[in-house]
Amino acid sequence: MGSLVQTSNSPLIPRFRTSHRILEEARVQCRSGVRCRLVEPLKFENGKPSTPALPADKDPSFLARPQLGNIVSRKNDTRLRIFSGTANPSLSQEIACYMGLELGKINIKRFADGEIYVQLQESVRGCDVYLVQPTCPPANENLMELLIMIDACRRASAKNITAVIPYFGYARADRKTQGRESIAAKLVANLITEAGANRVLACDLHSGQSMGYFDIPVDHVYGQPVVLDYLASKRVCSDDLVVVSPDVGGVARARAFAKKLSDAPLAIVDKRRHGHNVAEVSLQRMLLIAGTISKGAALLHQEGAREVYACTTHAVFSPPAIERLSSGLFQEVIITNTIPVLEKNYFPQLTVLSVANLLGETIWRVHDDCSTRKGEKFNVMFLCY
Repeated sequence: MGSLVQTSNSPLIPRFRTSHRILEEARVQCRSGVRCRLVEPLKFENGKPSTPALPADKDPSFLARPQLGNIVSRKNDTRLRIFSGTANPSLSQEIACYMGLELGKINIKRFADGEIYVQLQESVRGCDVYLVQPTCPPANENLMELLIMIDACRRASAKNITAVIPYFGYARADRKTQGRESIAAKLVANLITEAGANRVLACDLHSGQSMGYFDIPVDHVYGQPVVLDYLASKRVCSDDLVVVSPDVGGVARARAFAKKLSDAPLAIVDKRRHGHNVAEVSLQRMLLIAGTISKGAALLHQEGAREVYACTTHAVFSPPAIERLSSGLFQEVIITNTIPVLEKNYFPQLTVLSVANLLGETIWRVHDDCSTRKGEKFNVMFLCY
């Protein structure tokens, strides 16, 4: 993306009487009534975030609650199950909140020797199951946990199993750049498929070609609309705005991004790489050690930029990223919650946007086998925290 620049537990739906009819009606009501609200950028006091909500009379129209009569009742909604791994439970809870569902009950623990144990604590026979688990650091543990979760669902006779992977950690190893290298993205795709997954839902893969490594359907969603909506709310004058591409390969993505921002001008920063995570000057989409993006910001300031905003979907924040990002080069660092941010990694310039509505709506549409929801004509992709 260009150079611009988790949650508390959401309320669960109440428990209803055991009658199937009452339960279905309750879920429909809950889906129309439970919405996560647009909020202002994170404000920080002593380095800790808070999320003040907008007044009720100022909720944006695209998050307005639809009339109950416009919701189409689905008899198969009770066949949808969402389970969370241990990698990002707060995002999983937000997704369930948006969908008006409870997270499925699951027992995940680790033995003294490091082995992972998974047991579903409710029946999923004949259900569409969605497992929310990014393969963020520690990547190998979270990946293995996802594979065991998939296997548990398969052996419990789930009808369909979808691996919801907000951050696909091995996506960068998608080709050979030198001799005798592995293509780990293909290997991981094979592991997920062989474990028993029927579909993958991923957010902002490193490259589109990674979708071709899977022999099962892949739904690839983009975090760009979430960031764009937030930037639009800042009311930055388009005459003062320039979108900077990290490299030549990102020009198409940056051009589309700039076009959405009132057709803002586009610039490209040249990049010279001498090794892994080492670069001369550039701005990049994924924040690892933030060396490239920091040098790019310094160059932009030298060229007369008043403010530099860094935008990224996935914030890995490997050391010394926090030190570089909080050094004063950036007016704001905008990320999403595809990867959970540790409390110690918060700094005043950091703003976290949630992709829960984006993923939740995608899950509903996959479950309903449709591209648009019947009876609802509002945009649910743009949610900020």
